[in-house]
Amino acid sequence: MRFTFPSPRRSRNPLVRVLSLLAGLAVLGVLLVFGVVVLGVLAVGGAAFLIWRQWKLARLRAAGVIPPARANTTAAPHDSNVLEGEFVVIQQQGRPVHH
Repeated sequence: MRFTFPSPRRSRNPLVRVLSLLAGLAVLGVLLVFGVVVLGVLAVGGAAFLIWRQWKLARLRAAGVIPPARANTTAAPHDSNVLEGEFVVIQQQGRPVHH
């Protein structure tokens, strides 16, 4: 058994057609405005959060809780071919296991 919707009948009255077109455009406009408002709220909220976070970090750095951020100019240049990490050698019956 299949469930099907009855086919929508289009009105022949031109006034009803124009009013339904205007109602559809009005609904589309409301949805568009709502989306723009939500996007604006998210953008303003995100910017306010980032500003608040930077202000908080600056206060902690000024209080000496966090060391000040500085450029890493005294360290040796980083070799991009070196993979850093911790490694453990797995022993199986006295010899290393290769994976």
